[in-house]
Amino acid sequence: MQVEILIPLAFFALVFGSIYIFVTTRNKERLALIEKGASPELFKSKPDANSNFSSFKLGLFLVGISLGILCGYFLAEGGMEEEPAYFSMIFLFGGIALVTSYFLLKKNQGK
Repeated sequence: MQVEILIPLAFFALVFGSIYIFVTTRNKERLALIEKGASPELFKSKPDANSNFSSFKLGLFLVGISLGILCGYFLAEGGMEEEPAYFSMIFLFGGIALVTSYFLLKKNQGK
């Protein structure tokens, strides 16, 4: 048997097993709480007010990453080594995007 095929199989088995254990444990905990008299309404998730902001932050972060890849490409074509050009620009523009999202959200929260 080839060893190369075992790595993806083991990975997917690990992911599936982890999800299965998480779901079954959560179900057992919920059933135990319901048996002790807890309300089933307790398990319904409430809409989070920050969910729109996290989508905004993620979107701005991905735009920053794409700008970093683009600038890394131009630096690599301009003569800089490829790996440092890409990694430095991705981290730089990703960080700038996160800082920008922080200040924009802070400004929006003030209104």
